[in-house]
Amino acid sequence: MLTTSVLLLSPMLSVNKIELHFGGETLFQDISFLVNPGDRIGLIGRNGAGKSTLLKIIANKITPDGGEVAKPNDYKIGFLTQDIQHKKGISIWEETATSFEEIKALEKKLEELNTALAERDDYESQSYMDLVHDLTEFQERYQLLGGYTYQAEMERVLLGLGFTQEEFERNIETFSGGWQMRVELAKILLQNNDLLLLDEPTNHLDIESIMWLEEFLMDNQQAAIIVSHDRAFLNNSTNRTLEISLGRSYDFPVPYHKFVELRADIREKQMAAKKNQEKEIKQTQELIDRFRAKASKASFAQSLIKRLDKMDIIEVEEEDDREMHFRFPPAPHSGKVVLKGEHIHKAYGEKKVLTDIDIEIERGDKIAFVGQNGQGKTTLVKVLLEEVEHQGKVTIGHQVKVGYYAQNQADAMDGNKTVLRTIEDAADDETRKRARSILGSFMFSGEDVEKKVKVLSGGERGRLALCKMMLEPANVLVLDEPTNHLDMRAKDVLKSALAQYDGTLILVSHDRDFLSGLVNKTYEFREGKIKPYLGGIEFFLEQRKIEDMRLIEKRSEEKAKKEKKGDTRADQKAQREAEKEKKKLERELSKIESEVEQLEAQIAEWDVKLQDPAEYEKLSKEDGFFNTYEKAKSDLQAKMKSWEDVHLKLEAHS
Repeated sequence: MLTTSVLLLSPMLSVNKIELHFGGETLFQDISFLVNPGDRIGLIGRNGAGKSTLLKIIANKITPDGGEVAKPNDYKIGFLTQDIQHKKGISIWEETATSFEEIKALEKKLEELNTALAERDDYESQSYMDLVHDLTEFQERYQLLGGYTYQAEMERVLLGLGFTQEEFERNIETFSGGWQMRVELAKILLQNNDLLLLDEPTNHLDIESIMWLEEFLMDNQQAAIIVSHDRAFLNNSTNRTLEISLGRSYDFPVPYHKFVELRADIREKQMAAKKNQEKEIKQTQELIDRFRAKASKASFAQSLIKRLDKMDIIEVEEEDDREMHFRFPPAPHSGKVVLKGEHIHKAYGEKKVLTDIDIEIERGDKIAFVGQNGQGKTTLVKVLLEEVEHQGKVTIGHQVKVGYYAQNQADAMDGNKTVLRTIEDAADDETRKRARSILGSFMFSGEDVEKKVKVLSGGERGRLALCKMMLEPANVLVLDEPTNHLDMRAKDVLKSALAQYDGTLILVSHDRDFLSGLVNKTYEFREGKIKPYLGGIEFFLEQRKIEDMRLIEKRSEEKAKKEKKGDTRADQKAQREAEKEKKKLERELSKIESEVEQLEAQIAEWDVKLQDPAEYEKLSKEDGFFNTYEKAKSDLQAKMKSWEDVHLKLEAHS
């Protein structure tokens, strides 16, 4: 009974019979589901199925043509979209702190009250006691909202999403759009919403930050609806899957990897049941036709007709089975070494991106470039392809023909051209004759080929860019984040095509599932250097034992210190000193906690007495009582600040 009452009181959101129409076509029909506390829903479907649109309806950004979204009045929703307003003149730290509006307002109020109390000496007046009462209430509210710990939480989230402490005070406009998107994500994660709507949250994250976000979502009590084409991310961060297909929704109480099996099993059983039912209907209809004209069997025929009328016809869930299908052209022969960089240096202004890089890529290599955004992966690609100025030597091998898919490839095409014209203009005379057939392989058929590029979705532009790249045979494919706008089926087709490709492959990607089984060598980019791992992404993750990016940095720093000192005894001494410092901080933290408890207990006791007129009169006659009372409150604030500082230092030693 207790559990039931808790569930009834818990806030939930209801999506009920949502319908939406665009240009005479139905996007949604009868979309219904509940979002319960603790639900982490993976919202999946083909590009153009309406996933982002559904999130906007839930967030009240779009009004549906039918149905409703019902939620409690105080239900809070945090919505991460792909379109953010870029800020200026504010630091990363200040922008993130805007998530704590009430706490910041309380800080200002507490400062005003403390200033007012410090300036007065009429300790026995009612107005003074009113100020004391207000201060106590505001302090309690401040503590309840996490006022003494929110800055530590801000730091934890920003570090988890890839920022360094040195970057906290940098102006937000000095960061790229992808990094600004991380700030927006940090703000939403910190707001303590009832529901998170996350539209492609991993698009601008690296592998380490994605893994950190997975853990955050799993440990958090906020409900979430997540649109993502990152299969590994969905597998690790969701406990429920909602599929949008051909305007309808299909709800499964399992994470994505189990949904795939369950969906196939359900559909197979539906088809078998429908086949048996159709057989039964056919046999029954034959009996009706045989006995309908016979007077002696007429009543029997009528009972059969009634039975057919009452029968619930089994429906097989419709499935969007359109598929992209293609293979890369055979790779022309090339020399053994296809790309080589020696003593590569690259800087943008004062920022050193690559420092003394040596790399040699041989024919047939399948390579992944991984690491934090901004560490030089794309820059090295452009250096090796001689697209940017640099220091050092680059050698392009004998008869090397490069096919390059840049990060902005899908957006760099002429928006005023049609899909067909885009391919015709890029093709040679012979290939141009097969333009429509080639586009059909990439799911562009009929009137689709006459659409202008500027009206295509991100996924459609991505498919078109891949199609365009395939027109000319290449023996080195360089793909920079090729999966960003592709849905799961399209990614699977691309992965299959790359697995069959017989040339050299360089992939810049943060998609673990996509890289899995596709590459045989991994380069990690960090602090201007690259480190090769002679294995795929699984080997890299296993070797580094990545739980989050902080662990990588910590281990790198420890290793650098050991290599620099080269003295085991010195290392052991440093370890002992670190352990000694950690124990010292633990003792200090314990002492502060004890003092805080004593101060809180004493202040609480005084507060109770001050509410009693007789006790108030008695205390007011004590010499210096109110000074002591105010000092205790001031000491408590100072102790809480000390606790926060020591706690942060202790976390650094963990």
